[in-house]
Amino acid sequence: MKIKSTLLSALVLCALSLSAYLWWPVASAEQNEAVHEQNNKQDDLAGEETHGDEVVRLSPQELNEFGITLETSREGSLDQYIELPGEIVLNSDRLAHVIPRVAGIVREARKTVGETVETGELMAVLESRELADAKAAFLSSIEREKLAQANFERAERLWQKKVSSEQEHLDSRQALAEARINKNSAEQQLHALGFSDTQLNELPRHPDATYTRFEIRAPFGGTIIERHLTLGENVSADANIFTIADLSSVWVDINIYQKDLVSVHKGQTVVIETGHGIPSVSGKIAWISPLVGETTRTAKARVILPNPGSDLRPGLFVTARVSVGGTAAGIVVPKSALQTFEGRTVLFIRTDKGFEPQPIEIGRQNATHVEILSGIKAGQTYVSQGAFTLKAQISKGAFGDGHNH
Repeated sequence: MKIKSTLLSALVLCALSLSAYLWWPVASAEQNEAVHEQNNKQDDLAGEETHGDEVVRLSPQELNEFGITLETSREGSLDQYIELPGEIVLNSDRLAHVIPRVAGIVREARKTVGETVETGELMAVLESRELADAKAAFLSSIEREKLAQANFERAERLWQKKVSSEQEHLDSRQALAEARINKNSAEQQLHALGFSDTQLNELPRHPDATYTRFEIRAPFGGTIIERHLTLGENVSADANIFTIADLSSVWVDINIYQKDLVSVHKGQTVVIETGHGIPSVSGKIAWISPLVGETTRTAKARVILPNPGSDLRPGLFVTARVSVGGTAAGIVVPKSALQTFEGRTVLFIRTDKGFEPQPIEIGRQNATHVEILSGIKAGQTYVSQGAFTLKAQISKGAFGDGHNH
């Protein structure tokens, strides 16, 4: 009886063990699958949360480094333009061709092409026999005048005492007048060579070795754009040895087609676009030619522009956009601020979190600006230049420590 009971207990234990062995893998697989599904759901939620937080954080230094420009949204107008070709040229009112005015041999050439000069700065020195002759004639005329003055005073005293005749008195007066005329002539000749009254007064005290020295000085401050002399060269009195240009301002000559002549007037605003990384500049039409060119059949308009940074180089071709009218609009932003992100047109708006792409709806537009119908309010700060950089960094999901994607 005891043996039967023991066998029965053993069979029950074997059955339980076999059931546990067969059931355990199924339970583990189901549990693993449940855990895996839970993890996937958490990953999806995290991905959705991350995807919805498209923000770029940049410091002021980084904004400057990447050339990002910010503007404040405001209402404006959409100007209508016509585009015309043009060229940057030298300001002829601030251009000088320097000639020596005396023939001579070049002994010093202190300035060359590309260098800047100040008003009165020494640029070259000539050795001139012609100048020496002119100085000698002037100094000689001074002595002749002194002698004629002394003779006249003596003759006048004698005539008053009835010692000499009236004719002798008149002859001495005439000699004094001729001496003065000769002195004035010699003085004017040196003035024509650029000598001031102060220099003429100091001339009698100069050593003889300096009589042939002729100094060529800058008539005004500017940049030397041409030089035509070398050491030892014999230059003529009318040789163009230097050309100096004041590049602090330039002219833009614009070609106006016949069909556009009625639309272009003096005083109109013009936006000059040079391209190649040079910022656009604005000015007003200062002059329009009354004639039309026979070959080009175009008239010429001129805009005078300041050029403090010398970015506007004479010889560059430009596109001139002349404003010929405008219409009132809502919020107006430059086209450079618009970007396409996830299939929508956006502006990058600055918020407390950073720069975020804000979907917008656009309306009317011209060549450079566009009207914003919705998506941005007046007074908000947005990226007007460099928005593509922000878009690129969001797209690739990395921007150093300053980007939170």
